[in-house]
Amino acid sequence: MIKNILCLTVLLLSLPAAAFDDTERHMVEWIDSHSEQAIALLEETVNISSGTMNHEGVRDVGRVMRRELDALGLETEWIEMPAEVNRAGHLFGRKPTGSGRKLLLIGHLDTVFEADDDFQAFTRDGNEATGPGVDDMKSGNVIIVYALKALQAAGLLEDIPVVVAYTGDEEKMGKPLAISRKELLEAGKWADIALGFESAVHYDDSDWVTVARRSSTRWTLTVEGKRAHSSGIFSERVGAGAIFEAARILDRFYEELSSEKYLTFNAGTIQGGSEVTYDPQQNRGTTFGKNNVVPSTVVVQGGMRTISTQQLERTREAMRAIVADSLPHTNGSIEFGEGYPPMFPTEGNRSLAAVLSNINESLGRGPMRELDPGRRGAADVSFVAPYTDALAGLGALGNGGHTPNENLDLTSLSLAIKRAAILIYRLSDTAGTDR
Repeated sequence: MIKNILCLTVLLLSLPAAAFDDTERHMVEWIDSHSEQAIALLEETVNISSGTMNHEGVRDVGRVMRRELDALGLETEWIEMPAEVNRAGHLFGRKPTGSGRKLLLIGHLDTVFEADDDFQAFTRDGNEATGPGVDDMKSGNVIIVYALKALQAAGLLEDIPVVVAYTGDEEKMGKPLAISRKELLEAGKWADIALGFESAVHYDDSDWVTVARRSSTRWTLTVEGKRAHSSGIFSERVGAGAIFEAARILDRFYEELSSEKYLTFNAGTIQGGSEVTYDPQQNRGTTFGKNNVVPSTVVVQGGMRTISTQQLERTREAMRAIVADSLPHTNGSIEFGEGYPPMFPTEGNRSLAAVLSNINESLGRGPMRELDPGRRGAADVSFVAPYTDALAGLGALGNGGHTPNENLDLTSLSLAIKRAAILIYRLSDTAGTDR
């Protein structure tokens, strides 16, 4: 697979940057003439509130996108999640037949804005739009549809095996992952190439391509100490107490692990005292304690990001060792939850990036540079990256994601559709080798 893509990359890089063939020029013209229709679909979906836990709203967005995929001739399926997962489900559209390379296109239907959020509506001011999910990532969902429409208008879609995966819980994944990501993993194993359509990146007068994303996993540190009158703290009888032990552990995490490249870890909440409760689903807890009582319990909730599974496992082992080195009369434990795996920057991914960069130059925007993975969060494309070559960040250009200031440059929507349609065309082999 990598060898074939490398050969294609060498061919494309040998061409002048402006060398669009007749088919590509036809798609560019079609996309320009349908830009307002793409914006209308974006407005329709943004105006449907679909925070992850608003299950009916997620399903409603899924119904709109299913309508679009049905019109393209894909076989669509709504995958309902079992009750214990507590998520709405996913929309998949499949067209497995064709002679070209098999492509998996990934988006998500949910946003971070739940039904009771004040930020609910699409607004447009010239070429700028605001609204919940307008950048992350309902614009990416539209880009997938309109890239496929452009390929269909050019008579190409029939020859391209494709699966479109719109997950319904990317912003807050359902557990266990063996259920909530089952179909996505199967699609990743089927595909030759996976493309993720979360927002693109532009800064320093350059467009950037995403060949890697870091993992995102949760950890929970629990520390127990001996409850006693504070007059005896640090004695052989009482020991250090739970809060001092938690402070020792967090300090050692920082001193020993914080300088490693691409590794970050954050302690998001800490609660300590004589009595502690914490609900990770609600991200809330309660604490009771007194300053004349040695605290007996601490709970710390944190997150961690790594660039590879090796870095992730190595860091987990280092953290466990630090936790085990307890102060007197204390003991601690650390648990690591399920989360997003890393998307490592493979040579196959970089070969795809070279093809995309060539397209970007042909569109008059210059070469695309490789984005530092420390600048991006995790995404669903990472689940399939171990099985296939992948690119991420193929969406439009926006700002303020996950905030009430979320906005999108609407001119970048058609730009992203062009990049995606031509990229799929070139990668699928339908462009041939004599371009």
